[in-house]
Amino acid sequence: MCFSPTASFISGTALCFIGIATLKQTKAPAEVPFALFPLLFGIQQLTEGVIWLSFSHNIPVLRQVMTYIYSLFSHLLWPIYVPFAIGIMEAVKWRKQALLVLLVLGVIAGLFLFYWITVGPLNAEVISHHIVYISPHFYSVPAMILYFTATCISCFFSSHGFIRLLGVLLVLSLIAAQIAHSIALVSIWCFFAAILSLLVYLHLRLRDRGWGQNKLTIIPSQSTENYKELH
Repeated sequence: MCFSPTASFISGTALCFIGIATLKQTKAPAEVPFALFPLLFGIQQLTEGVIWLSFSHNIPVLRQVMTYIYSLFSHLLWPIYVPFAIGIMEAVKWRKQALLVLLVLGVIAGLFLFYWITVGPLNAEVISHHIVYISPHFYSVPAMILYFTATCISCFFSSHGFIRLLGVLLVLSLIAAQIAHSIALVSIWCFFAAILSLLVYLHLRLRDRGWGQNKLTIIPSQSTENYKELH
């Protein structure tokens, strides 16, 4: 987390336990990637906790290694993984096709950022009680557009209400992180997204009760091809 090692370790540990509980809610292999969100965010938060310790104990080598690991999550994994995990669960054809396009955009963004974190300078600093990741190419306009389209907009193409709600909250949390401390956007927004990943558990826990799901209207004397999806 962007505030202290204690907060990072507490939030990371809690998310790992919730992540295990979330995985137990899955009923099909297609749900597993989506169910991994809290656990993956938990590992990412624990990684940032180690980065905090590397500052307090002055271990620059450890800090550099963990900064690269953290950046693999933030820069490479999420823009690819989010549209993939949502798309693999999707049953509606046009939504699935749209999510495939967003996955391609995420792959482009992820590989672009991965290239620059491997060949360019990548450092972490503590500024105003926040960890700031020095990765200039992340803040280029094309990269940010592709990145946030893949990670946020993909949620809006899901058939499931909880996932669309997640998209709304991700956008709002992005705006809040930018306003709160723009220079530490990566750390702050990743923390907000980690907390929001709790919606994944709620989605899987409550889906059998019809919460956050679209319903199909069955119209007498018409074939199933004429069923209409309600939003």
